[in-house]
Amino acid sequence: MGTHITEPLPTPRTPAGRDGLAAVVSRPGAALVGLDFDGTLAPIVADPEQARAHPDAVPVLAALAPKVAAVAVITGRPAEVAVRYGGFAGVPGLEHLVVLGHYGAERWDAATGEITAPPPHPGIAAVRAELPALLDRVGASHGTWIEEKGRAIAVHTRRAPDPQATFETLRAPLTELATQHALIVEPGRLVLELRPPGMDKGAALREFARQIGAGSVLYAGDDLGDIPAYAAVEKLRTEGVPGLLVCSGSEEVTELADRADVVTDGPEGVVRLLRSLAALSAP
Repeated sequence: MGTHITEPLPTPRTPAGRDGLAAVVSRPGAALVGLDFDGTLAPIVADPEQARAHPDAVPVLAALAPKVAAVAVITGRPAEVAVRYGGFAGVPGLEHLVVLGHYGAERWDAATGEITAPPPHPGIAAVRAELPALLDRVGASHGTWIEEKGRAIAVHTRRAPDPQATFETLRAPLTELATQHALIVEPGRLVLELRPPGMDKGAALREFARQIGAGSVLYAGDDLGDIPAYAAVEKLRTEGVPGLLVCSGSEEVTELADRADVVTDGPEGVVRLLRSLAALSAP
């Protein structure tokens, strides 16, 4: 990896985490590496449209992906957007990479460049039409930003005068709006996302692990939407599949850090961890 120095792997703080890391390192060809995008591979920014993968993420993944069973980027974003912002398309070495967008409702395969997906939920169009009036009605239109996600829609409060207060003000009315249209609300780091029920990162991770027959699973995330993926890894452990939980640490969300086996210093730390795994793993 050029002039980068490969650091030693961290020691997970739990026995299950140590077993998970040992399984990934000893049998990389059977390992599934699951990664969130925003906050894990890409630094959090005020404008989600400006989010881009850490500059070392793609070369590190290109070094790691050929040595493991698969790398899956699991994100609430549309798959096409994550592929574009991540710079994953057409990269030699990433043939074993998939992007599971919209919490697994969409799938992009690097090997083919194709996206497969079901039709959008009708509730999204209804919510899209009603959201501006709702924001005006509760006095939260100033500084909030609506992100169109195709199969979901998100309201960001990071640019509001009081981001956390605006976030809390919007939770109840957005939950009510979502319920009216058979949707759910997924809270995140100063963002509330309205999306269809029944699919989350945990379900996406478990199904993909089953499809490829993963012998071990590493999952790295940073936000509340990653908790179902953590739960999926914990469930897989009880079924005999070793797993490692990695948190891309931040001061905004602490729930994942409390459950993680390894906490890194944000996307930079995640990249360093993946670089060390790539250096230790035999093809």
